[in-house]
Order: sequence, then C-alpha cells, then structure tokens
Amino acid sequence: MHMRELTERIDVEAPPEQVWAALTDWTRQGEWMLATDVETVDGPAQGVKGRLAARTGLKLPGRRRHVGVLDTMVITEWEPPRRVVVQHTGRVVRGPGIFEVEPRGEASSFVWTEQLWLPLGVVGVAGWPLAKPFVALGVRLSLRRFAAFAQTYRA
Repeated sequence: MHMRELTERIDVEAPPEQVWAALTDWTRQGEWMLATDVETVDGPAQGVKGRLAARTGLKLPGRRRHVGVLDTMVITEWEPPRRVVVQHTGRVVRGPGIFEVEPRGEASSFVWTEQLWLPLGVVGVAGWPLAKPFVALGVRLSLRRFAAFAQTYRA
C-alpha cells in the first residue's frame, strides 16, 4: 500500500480537557467536520476498540444524512486528554487518523494527522498530488470550525 501523510494544526482558546471532550463527542463531529455525519457503533466509543462509523459526502435535499463514502473506524490508542488514534477500516478511507491535544498555557493546540493508505494503486498515487490541496483545505476549514466549537463546548 502507498501511504501519504497530511498534518494540520490550530490553536484553540480552551483548556485541553475541554478540547478533548469536544473532540471525542463523536456524534457531534458533524457540527465541525465538513460534509460529515458520525454515529457511534458498539456504545459510546470511548476507549481502545471503540467503533465509529461516519459518512462523508454531499447533503442532498430531502435527505437527513450525507450521501457518500462510509468511513468505518476502530480506536487503537486512547490517552485522554492528549491523544486518540482511529484506524480507518473502510473500503476507500484506510489508515490511521491521529488527533492530539497539546497544552498551551490556559489554551491548547489541536493537531490532526491523517496517514492515508491510498486506494487504487498507481492511480491513487498519481491522483494524490491533485487531491491533496482539496483534502488539506477541507481539514483546515474543519479545524477552524472545530476551534470555535471547542471554545464554547458544553457536554
């Protein structure tokens, strides 16, 4: 498999515990992550072996959820309130997604890394340079939305 990595970060004016709580409130992830609906599978998905499913794509008129790619995940690392790693196990999206919360005085930095195992072999590798700017833009926009979400987050 061919792996490519994308890492983005943002400062959040909230303490690490609040940022962590906002991050791991999986069912509300669609409030900040672009074009995504998340539902937990097998309970609250808090801890190693927790399972999640997300659908990323377009929101069509008359549809309650997005229509697009199903992204299944298993939590492989759980270190509250600092780090969670999810292993994407879907047909299209595969590889580790790493979320890290770093203390910064009374605030935090949030770092999002995706280590993507590109699908479609040589075609996926050839297409990555074209897709990467759009993926990075989506992550950056989502991070801006996350910072606002986390700053006002209440469970």
